Amino acid sequence: MATDIDLHLGRRLRRRRRLLGLTQQQLAVQVGIRFQQIQKYECGANRISAARLWQLAEALETPVSYFYDGVTEALERKDAAQTMSGGSGEMFSRKETLDLIQAYYQLGERPRRRLLDLAKSLHESSEAVA
Repeated sequence: MATDIDLHLGRRLRRRRRLLGLTQQQLAVQVGIRFQQIQKYECGANRISAARLWQLAEALETPVSYFYDGVTEALERKDAAQTMSGGSGEMFSRKETLDLIQAYYQLGERPRRRLLDLAKSLHESSEAVA
């Protein structure tokens, strides 16, 4: 089962390969594996070992750190999304949440923007206290 980091590394691998205009077959030949393995790496089905990551970085003419760029932010975004949805959508099934969303979209654009700014500032001030 793919972890979030495996998926991130796979996305970065695909992005770099495409940026250089390489096919999966061409990259696979450069590192001495079959193209199916590149497919599995790119979709996160197979974990990339440290040695293989080094080979891929060399073949793609990029530092190993390229593959990890943005991983922290990606994990934080995923955690935030899970927190917002209550992990199982619990937050969005509450009547209070649905009422708030409905009332929000009944406002005009300017009041909506002001309300959103207010909510963000309240959240920031509550974090500063905690």
